[in-house]
Order: sequence, then structure tokens, then C-alpha cells
Amino acid sequence: MKILLATDGSKNSMRAVKFAIRLMQESTAPEPITLISVHDDTGLRHAQRFVGKKAVQEYLRELSDEDLAGARRLLDKAGIRHDMMIRYGNVAAEIAEAGSSGGFDMIVMGSKGRTALKDLLVGSIAQRVIELSRIPVLLVK
Repeated sequence: MKILLATDGSKNSMRAVKFAIRLMQESTAPEPITLISVHDDTGLRHAQRFVGKKAVQEYLRELSDEDLAGARRLLDKAGIRHDMMIRYGNVAAEIAEAGSSGGFDMIVMGSKGRTALKDLLVGSIAQRVIELSRIPVLLVK
């Protein structure tokens, strides 16, 4: 089973990591899990004019590395092979597109991330991934 595991470092996404680990441990032919971190860079595009595109990209890369660190530690401890994917843009659209174009069997993600308050106002990222994805999405609560 080829899994795309979306994580933002939140408690719910870490529960999704633990669930994906159990799935892989029960699998007869486990494949590496691909971790994905996506940051919306829309608000930082204006800042690029002042600090440069490279500085913004480095900042977003550091955020992604922080988001992925906990998941990587859990996967390493469980002996699960993994790789990483970092993207920028619309979070839900990037996750759904990566799942579809990468030949994944499933997207696994937490039902709520760090943007829970924002989600109440504009809708959840998880909900939008479900709407956009052409492959199954497993939400872990």
C-alpha cells in the first residue's frame, strides 16, 4: 500500500502518523510512506519583493522541516521507510494533487490541524482534500 501522509506537526496529525505506522506494520508488502508538508505561501508573496524569493523559500522550508520532524522520528523508531515531499500553495489542492499524481493508494491525515480556529470560519483543509481528491482519504481523529 502506497500512502501519502499529510502532516503539520499538530497532535491530530501525529495520531495520523501512528495510525499509518500500524497500517504499514500490518501490511504484507509495506512501501515507504511519503510525508507531505504544504504551506500556503499566498501571504508571503508580497514579502518576496522586500526580502527576496529565496529568503521566503528558506523560511517555508524551515517550517516544513519542523512540521515533519516529529513524524520522521516516529517512523524511524518504528523502522518504517519514508521519504518527504514539501510543497507550497493551496494546502488542500496541493495534497490532493500530490496524492493523485504520485500513484498513491490513499491519503492519510488528521481530521484537524493547527488551523482549527481558521477552519471554523472558512472550512477544514481535510474537508477540501476529500472534495478534491481522486483517491481515498483516511481522516484520523
